[in-house]
Amino acid sequence: MSNSWWLNPAQAANAAVREEALARQQQLTKPAGSLGQLERVAVQLAGLQGRVKPHADALWIAIFAGDHGVVAEGVSAYPQEVTGQMLHNFVTGGAAISVLAQQLAAQLDVVDLGTVAPLDLPGVRHLRIGTGTANFAKGPAMTQEQGLLALQAGRDSVLRAKAVGSELFVGGEMGIGNTASASAVACSLLECAAQLMVGPGTGLNAAGIAHKTQVIEAALVLHAEHAGDPVQSLFSLGGFEIAALVGAYLACAQEGIAVLVDGFICSVAALVAVRLNPSCREWLLFGHRGAEPGHRHLLETLQAEPLLDLGLRLGEGSGAALAVPLVRLACQLHNGMATFAEAAVADRPA
Repeated sequence: MSNSWWLNPAQAANAAVREEALARQQQLTKPAGSLGQLERVAVQLAGLQGRVKPHADALWIAIFAGDHGVVAEGVSAYPQEVTGQMLHNFVTGGAAISVLAQQLAAQLDVVDLGTVAPLDLPGVRHLRIGTGTANFAKGPAMTQEQGLLALQAGRDSVLRAKAVGSELFVGGEMGIGNTASASAVACSLLECAAQLMVGPGTGLNAAGIAHKTQVIEAALVLHAEHAGDPVQSLFSLGGFEIAALVGAYLACAQEGIAVLVDGFICSVAALVAVRLNPSCREWLLFGHRGAEPGHRHLLETLQAEPLLDLGLRLGEGSGAALAVPLVRLACQLHNGMATFAEAAVADRPA
């Protein structure tokens, strides 16, 4: 593919600054390592941002939405029109992520990549790549052209975030049927059985999960030629919003903005991004371990240690948003605590 911008290297973390931040942590008035993961987050951000005292105040939340043709196979507990209804809910302030964005003083960027029914909602960017994806149980979910446009949509949101000085990026998704798409992409990429990834999504019962598993297993056979290929697994089985998340994560790494990854669907996008361009991995922090069964396996594959484990399965970027205060507090502890010398506290014996 021409103009494969996503293969450009990520910005390199500043190793010298990271070491300086690590040294600072070891001088703060507390037993070494006693703040656990919060110390690691602060040191990681310091290296990524190239400053010994990192910040996560300027937050950008991008919600990517799109419909899924595979809904025709009966893989979701909700009707497809909910995607458009939730877009309206995002911009009128009624959704969980809208409340969180307001509480966190975040910029909220809502991007509609293509719903079945055309929408015209103030405050939403309507890109209309297609009327949702095609049914991946019958053929490719999207054309190469649509896939490239979706990747670019994610990148464009990141460029908007960079233009206003954002320090932390949270991506979220909305699209009825998208746990089926995400599961299929993950299985194709990891070449694993569908039952390892498939869960209840928006609330399927055991029979619904079994049916969803069968649909995905059959689709993996149909698209077997693309197994293990990140781009083609994404385009043949994914969703517009999943592709946009992939583009966003890669662009964040290239533009130097740290990412907080949300739940199962966002972690599938993160897996695709890392397989496409491994240099992006160090720019990805993980907000939470979700309740969707496949999420645990994905996190292990990505060697990710999420900040929260609250039994969440909402999506929308909500779990990552909930982790933002922890990231901010990690920075404030790192930046604001006194060193042993500053506080005139006796350090532990050498």
